Amino acid sequence: MTPTLSNLPPLSANEPNRLLELEQRLIVEAQLFAVTTVIRAQPPTSTWVGAQALIESDGTLHGWIGGGCSKAIVVQASQEAMRSGEPKLIRISNSDEELADDVELHAMPCASNGTIELFIQPSVPAPQVLILGSTPVALEACLLAQRMGLRVCAAAYVTEPFSSRGIPCLVQGFNTETLTRLKPQLVLVATQGDRDEEALEAALRTSAAAVLLIASQRKADRLCETMRARGIPDERLAALHAPAGPHIHARTPEEIALGAVAGLVMLRRTLEQHATEASNARSASVSEHSLSSLPAIQPCESMASTDLPARYVNPVCGMAVDIASAKHVVDYNGQRVYFCCDGCKVEFESAPAKYVAIAPIAQQREAV
Repeated sequence: MTPTLSNLPPLSANEPNRLLELEQRLIVEAQLFAVTTVIRAQPPTSTWVGAQALIESDGTLHGWIGGGCSKAIVVQASQEAMRSGEPKLIRISNSDEELADDVELHAMPCASNGTIELFIQPSVPAPQVLILGSTPVALEACLLAQRMGLRVCAAAYVTEPFSSRGIPCLVQGFNTETLTRLKPQLVLVATQGDRDEEALEAALRTSAAAVLLIASQRKADRLCETMRARGIPDERLAALHAPAGPHIHARTPEEIALGAVAGLVMLRRTLEQHATEASNARSASVSEHSLSSLPAIQPCESMASTDLPARYVNPVCGMAVDIASAKHVVDYNGQRVYFCCDGCKVEFESAPAKYVAIAPIAQQREAV
C-alpha cells in the first residue's frame, strides 16, 4: 500500500531535535547547507506536509522528504540554491496545474504520479573577515563588522584592547603563515601607521579576494611601490582597495570604521553576485555539454530508425522518460531500456523478457 498522510508512521521524538542539532553544528562550523521543507503533498506520495531534510554541500541528505524518486531532484535543487545563495520553491509533479512564476517545476519520475512541493532555504556562511591592527578604528570596525553579520577575526601585536570586544578569533602579530591558514575572504588593514608595511604584505599574501587599506591615496600609492619591491605581483595588488570604503567625509575613528565596514559590506555583496552569476553560467555550460556529449544510443531493433526518439516509454509503468537525462538504464540483449526510477528498473530485471516484449508496443503508442 502506498503510504499517505493518514498511515505514515510519525517521526521519532528525537528526529527533529537531531536535525536542529546538526543545523546548529554546521552553522558554528560555518558550513554550507540547505533545509528543505515539504509544503504540499498530494497522494499517492510517501511524504507529508512539514516533513524536513537537511542537505549538506556534498549532497548528503538527513531527514525525509520523500522516496528515492524525489530525493535526487531535491538534492540537486538544494545544491543549486546553495551555489546561488537564494531560496527557491520547487514542485515535483506531472500534472498540468498552472504554476506561479517563482515555482520551479520538475517532472515526477515515480510511477505513483503524486505531487509534492518544497521550500528550500540555503544557509550560506558569512565571509571570514580579517581585521589587522589595534587602533581605535580597528576596534570599532570589529564591532561593526560583527553587527553586519560578518565572521570576524582580528590580528594585532597588542591584543589587550580586544579582551572586552567579544572577538571569537584573535591572533597576535602578522605572521604570514598564520594569517594564511585562516583563509580570510576579505581583509581590512587598519594599522594606521603602526607596522603598515608588515600588515599589508601579510594581507596580500593571503588568498583573500579583496584587501581594504585605511589610508590616503598618496600613502596607498607609496605602500604599493613598497609591496612591489617586496615581491608582491601586480595581479595581487589588483585586489587592494584604498582608500577603504566609500568617501563619507569621516573624521572620527567611529566614522572612519563605519566607512571601512561599508566597503566590506559592498565587497561581500559584489562577491556573492559574481558567485551567483558564475554558478548560473556553469549550470548552463554543464547542461549544454551534457547534451552535446551524449553517447550514441542504439534503439530496439523493432524500432530501428534514422531519428533517435527524444523520449522512451518505460515498459514497466508506462511513463515517458527523457532519454537525455535518464539515470536508470539497462542494456538487455543489445537493447537499451530506460526507466523513470530505480523501482521500475528492479522490476524489469526480475522479468526482462516480459517487459522487452511490451517495449515496442509502448513506443508505438508514444509515437502516435
